[in-house]
Amino acid sequence: MHFPPTELVLDAKGAVYHLGLQPHQLAGKVILVGDQDRVAKISRFFDQIECTIQHREFVSHTGTYQGKRITALSTGIGTDNIDICMAELDALVNIDLEQRQEKPNKTSLEIIRIGTCGMLQADMPLHSFVVSEYALGLDNIAHFYPIEWQQEETLLLRQIKSQVAFPDHIQPYLSKANQDLVQKLNGPQIRKGITVTSSGFYGPQGRSLRLPSLMPEIHLSLGNFEYQGLQIVNFEMESSAIFALGKALGHRCTSICLGVANRPKEIFSTGINEAMDELIQYVLKRI
Repeated sequence: MHFPPTELVLDAKGAVYHLGLQPHQLAGKVILVGDQDRVAKISRFFDQIECTIQHREFVSHTGTYQGKRITALSTGIGTDNIDICMAELDALVNIDLEQRQEKPNKTSLEIIRIGTCGMLQADMPLHSFVVSEYALGLDNIAHFYPIEWQQEETLLLRQIKSQVAFPDHIQPYLSKANQDLVQKLNGPQIRKGITVTSSGFYGPQGRSLRLPSLMPEIHLSLGNFEYQGLQIVNFEMESSAIFALGKALGHRCTSICLGVANRPKEIFSTGINEAMDELIQYVLKRI
């Protein structure tokens, strides 16, 4: 298949259009973060930094940590940017950018999101480390692609919809994380479960300021879900698209987040720097 310039957009240097990366600047292990400033907080633990690239909100640092080559990349906030990132990351390894042809032999990236989240279980203390076994998408990114869902995903989604009443304008989807990565990140201090990905921070997550949310109890309804010991544990804004697009493209993905808010108890962290450093080092040692 040939990809014309309107579909596979490259800059004057031959880099993918939004990320500004060329194939040799991307490692096989990729850490995605929302915050641009968090990229440098990751790379300062690297033994060596090969390159630093910035284009718009997409900042990337590639280097090595204890012999492992890693790229830390900021995505900005939201699944719309994840759509861009996943497409361009895949293009960097699975499309010959000069010939604009799909490569016959595919490369599978290891992609881990490090983020922050709101926790949906009252017993979870602030700054908990939360690993996503599944992501429930309340966004619409996956609906634009021909994704084949596993029977396990379809059955679990059916259980969720039987317990949680979603408004008609939301058509949720559910995608499973790569379980090998989930196990790599597992540990005594880890809370695992289903992560909910929202298309916004305020109304879409049940928050009401001057403009009230149409689903102000959504975080409580999600938190009450339970099926065979599995709970919905946190709310964030990127994981569903990472998991769904990543799996469809043959990449291995999961997320690990720092819990900065306990929604049932209505408490929010007053400072996360130390805890985020601990989380970053936790991930670097395990991937």
